[in-house]
Amino acid sequence: MFPGPTLEVKNGDTLVVKVVNRARYNVTIHWHGIRQMRTGWADGPEFVTQCPIRPGGSYTYRFTIEGQEGTLWWHAHSSWLRATVYGALIIHPREGSSYPFSKPKRETPILLGEWWDTNPIDVVREATRTGAAPNISDAYTINGQPGDLFNCSSKDTTIVPIDSGETNLLRVINAALNQPLFFTIANHKFTVVGADASYLKPFTTSVIMLGPGQTTDVLISGDQLPGRYYMAARAYQSAQNAPFDNTTTTAILEYKSVLCPAKCTKKPFMPPLPAYNDTATVTAFSRSFRSPRKVEVPTDIDENLFFTIGLGLNNCPKNFRARRCQGPNGTRFTASMNNVSFVFPSKASLLQAYKQKIPGVFTTDFPAKPQVKFDYTGNVSRSLFQPARGTKLYKLKYGSRVQIVLQDTSIVTPENHPIHLHGYDFYIIAEGFGNFNPKTDKSKFNLVDPPMRNTVAVPVNGWAVIRFVADNPGVWLMHCHLDVHITWGLAMAFLVEEGIGILQSVEPPPADLPIC
Repeated sequence: MFPGPTLEVKNGDTLVVKVVNRARYNVTIHWHGIRQMRTGWADGPEFVTQCPIRPGGSYTYRFTIEGQEGTLWWHAHSSWLRATVYGALIIHPREGSSYPFSKPKRETPILLGEWWDTNPIDVVREATRTGAAPNISDAYTINGQPGDLFNCSSKDTTIVPIDSGETNLLRVINAALNQPLFFTIANHKFTVVGADASYLKPFTTSVIMLGPGQTTDVLISGDQLPGRYYMAARAYQSAQNAPFDNTTTTAILEYKSVLCPAKCTKKPFMPPLPAYNDTATVTAFSRSFRSPRKVEVPTDIDENLFFTIGLGLNNCPKNFRARRCQGPNGTRFTASMNNVSFVFPSKASLLQAYKQKIPGVFTTDFPAKPQVKFDYTGNVSRSLFQPARGTKLYKLKYGSRVQIVLQDTSIVTPENHPIHLHGYDFYIIAEGFGNFNPKTDKSKFNLVDPPMRNTVAVPVNGWAVIRFVADNPGVWLMHCHLDVHITWGLAMAFLVEEGIGILQSVEPPPADLPIC
């Protein structure tokens, strides 16, 4: 199936999924946004919480969903396999409870994907060989179809039904590999009610933007003349002068009272889409996010962290031929957090190494702040373009209250980076442009009703501040959800130490955990 099956569960359910690998690649599955309390072995990132499932092998993921409702998703977390291996994970309210809004007549998952006409694994392998940026995709998709702007898809374009007067819930997921996307529907407004399986204070907008990894729940009303209306998605491109896929994917919102095909000969109405680089629309949208009511934001911070995020360029190694250094001016692309480019282990997973005390797999000296202070969003010295490589983790005591400032840099190019933290939700208490200033920017902190998310779109040439309590022991990856950047090393991991007793400790590993 493409996309893969939708999993529908209730808040409080335990999910057991046996994954059998019939492909020719190693694979793991990540349950994106699931808290995985004490069940890190089921989280899925390759060589972080498990070794991969080898071709012909299998592994059973078991975890309980507690206190989460809304839209999440699952995807492969090994190389670039998630380009085609993904699906929706829908969490309904518990038995006897309901949505904080009136029950929609229909619910439709909308999975935004990214398609290459070649094997995506070959695309990333070629880029790793040449050191250049990988080839851009050939199309975006909605529920697996590019839509009828493409001849190949004209007969199979996704159709979403609606009736006059009804209110429907669209569960929009950005499953694209490397591209934040705008999404809109001709002549229809969205009421945003949730994101990343947390409810929001409802607000109205005509367009939404999702970074890869993010989900947004929107209500739409059948309040227009019965007919057919395009839903459309295309790129939000914040990096300057970088090539990108500028195609548009479409699906059709179709009023059921229209007698098709007799009345449906004319093309659906096409919505206007924001300009590719419309950061103002993105900012207005993200600043509309609020929790539905006052929330308990962690204060009295124990760990005050400052992480730069961005790209880099490595000089061509002496033993490399020129064809292996096809990045700008004969370099190789790289990426880092706090000037450390993350190297995934290959002999054991980080969680195994931690729990089984395997030496030499990782160190715990990830820097709490950049070793060198610089003008992060200004002209950066070339001496800072080459990060160190390492498998460095940052240790957090169980229960510590953590604040992280995520600061974009202009090294190579500034860009909007969707940063995802495994095993946690966090409050986004502020965002802004330029260099974060602890003296003046504290006044922007929303400590009353900030939104809760699992993936934050850090503004281009700007910063975001997140807070959470480290109450889930284990090893948890934090990375950019643009897969091209994680391939280059834009990642780090937290080692959250165990607390007191069994309920503050990682569960023992399952018997069928894949061996390395």
